[in-house]
Amino acid sequence: MRIISLAILFIATVALAYRLGPHHQTSQTEGIETKRHVLYYVDPMHPSYKSDKPGTAPDCGMQLEPVYAGKTENATPSSESTGHSGGAVSIDEATQQLVGIRLATVEKSAGARTIRAVGRVLPEDTRVYAINSGVDGFIRETGGDSVGTVVAKDQKLAAYYAPDFIAAASGFLAANERVPGAVTNEGARSIQNYTDRLRNLGMSDLQIKRVAATRQLPESIDIIAPVSGVILARNVSPGQHFGRDMTFYQIADLSRVWVEAEIYEQDAPYLHPGGPAQVILRDDGRRLPARIADSLPQSNLGSGTVELRLEVNNPRTILRPQMKVDVELPVRLTPAVTVPLDAVIDSGAHTRIYVEHGGGVFEPREVQTGQRTSDTVEILKGVQPGERVVAASTFLVDSESRLKAQAR
Repeated sequence: MRIISLAILFIATVALAYRLGPHHQTSQTEGIETKRHVLYYVDPMHPSYKSDKPGTAPDCGMQLEPVYAGKTENATPSSESTGHSGGAVSIDEATQQLVGIRLATVEKSAGARTIRAVGRVLPEDTRVYAINSGVDGFIRETGGDSVGTVVAKDQKLAAYYAPDFIAAASGFLAANERVPGAVTNEGARSIQNYTDRLRNLGMSDLQIKRVAATRQLPESIDIIAPVSGVILARNVSPGQHFGRDMTFYQIADLSRVWVEAEIYEQDAPYLHPGGPAQVILRDDGRRLPARIADSLPQSNLGSGTVELRLEVNNPRTILRPQMKVDVELPVRLTPAVTVPLDAVIDSGAHTRIYVEHGGGVFEPREVQTGQRTSDTVEILKGVQPGERVVAASTFLVDSESRLKAQAR
């Protein structure tokens, strides 16, 4: 297939070389010939070839150009007299169709582009819950509490024994026994005081209600999940002794999560809090809507990038902490002069486009480019809205222009 493609390209280039420019230049030279004496005619591609008659060059089929008395250069109008850059070429309509040349109009419009990045899923810090100990004790049992396990609110994770609970639970039961009928203010305060003490020691409201209903001292204290979520950290094992303020578990509510994405600094001004985004799962391509968080982007010193935070609703907990996802951020660009991406020839040292001047004449013009999208390029300098430029087969026009400039 590559050989066939190269062959087609070669044929198209040869056809372009045979057909470029005869009509436009003939009409110009005929008007000049009536006023000035022609010494001879030369092949523009090979100036060493001379003929005493007008016509076409035998090697390439291009129109011979006249050399006038008192002149040693080609009589074709110069770039200064025509307003064109050196290397302007003339291509008739038939040849344009043959080699696939297509024109596009330069526009000034408010474009759009999509910023793409890789993101990492994190739990929101306001949705991470730590279950701590308020007493000394030891773990009696655990179960179904591995890191990464999804748990439900009020689910029992483990149980432990602590002597300090005995006195507090006994006082709680006694306070409830003293008020079998209508609860007085003093009785209500006593019950509330013991309830707060049990909570401070680490007993859940669920177990406190159970003690009040059964009127029995608990044999152990249950460690209960305070929220539905995923276990991020686990620091307990059966028979383990622990002290006050030990963290038993960390559980994250993942119904909404953060996604942190790294973007280039030059893209940051286009993104604002509350702006839309899309999070794409890599395994199945599912898309989840997201919004840019109100927090400011964090710069990565020396890397030229910033960390952007997104907020994402997470149905069925499909996003897990540390998961890698793809991120798309649609942005609106300020109004700018743009041309199709294929209209630009970038040789490294120079960037140029080819502007049509009517009659099949195309002028190479140096331009300064700005932002690029998937199909357009912003032109900061060198072209104006409304002008028409070559937007397809530009490389063929460029090749012929450079050959013509070298022949001059």
